[in-house]
Amino acid sequence: MINLDGEDIMSAKDASQKWGKSDDYVRQMYRKYPDKFPAGSIRKFGKQLVVTRQGMETVTGIKKSDL
Repeated sequence: MINLDGEDIMSAKDASQKWGKSDDYVRQMYRKYPDKFPAGSIRKFGKQLVVTRQGMETVTGIKKSDL
């Protein structure tokens, strides 16, 4: 079960900032390369895009522990 209060799930903007990218990085990557995100690691809720730590690590190649 995914803990919605945990640090492993975040908004696209928050994830972009945590990984040192521009605010719209996740949205741009998802629009251009949706297959780079592992299944179940990104989802849109209305207008809000939500991504997991695993999704960000896969797309950026940077582990959260390396930040």
